[in-house]
Amino acid sequence: MVEHDYRDLMQLFERCFYADYNTRLCKGGDEPIYLPADSKRPYHAIYFAHGFYSSALHEIAHWLIAGPQRRLLEDFGYWYTPDGRSATQQALFEQVEVKPQATEWILADAAGFRFRVSADNLNGEVTDNSAFKHAVYQQVKTYLNQGLPERTGRLREALCAFYHQPLALDLQRFDPDRI
Repeated sequence: MVEHDYRDLMQLFERCFYADYNTRLCKGGDEPIYLPADSKRPYHAIYFAHGFYSSALHEIAHWLIAGPQRRLLEDFGYWYTPDGRSATQQALFEQVEVKPQATEWILADAAGFRFRVSADNLNGEVTDNSAFKHAVYQQVKTYLNQGLPERTGRLREALCAFYHQPLALDLQRFDPDRI
């Protein structure tokens, strides 16, 4: 079984992106956050929660999707309603999480790491997330059919090499019933 150490992911991310994007992946505390460079920190920082590998993959996915202007804004300028969302708020959350979670799944596959879709709403109204899972899977299919964005492909290749995973993307490895 492969050991997944967040420090390996931090090093891979740095090798792939620091020189071109002045961005580092950093171990954080309770809440993940993206902070653009400022007078106290000369680089952009993606803070993931508690050294959790899955949190790091998820926060990287948000960064990979964010365009140049969004990468200049704290948390990419997105709204966030914390855990405890109503069904309506959860539906809105899931709409904006489809692409990041599809990207996270592709990266997790490249690392040989188990992906689980995250509703991130343990204390909220109970909802059926089967449509969300299906939407994430459909987005993975779209990425596989159209090709990955450049930065996502770059990190995916580095993960495949590091974890000795197949470079070819194969939809057979993506099963929506297992997420």
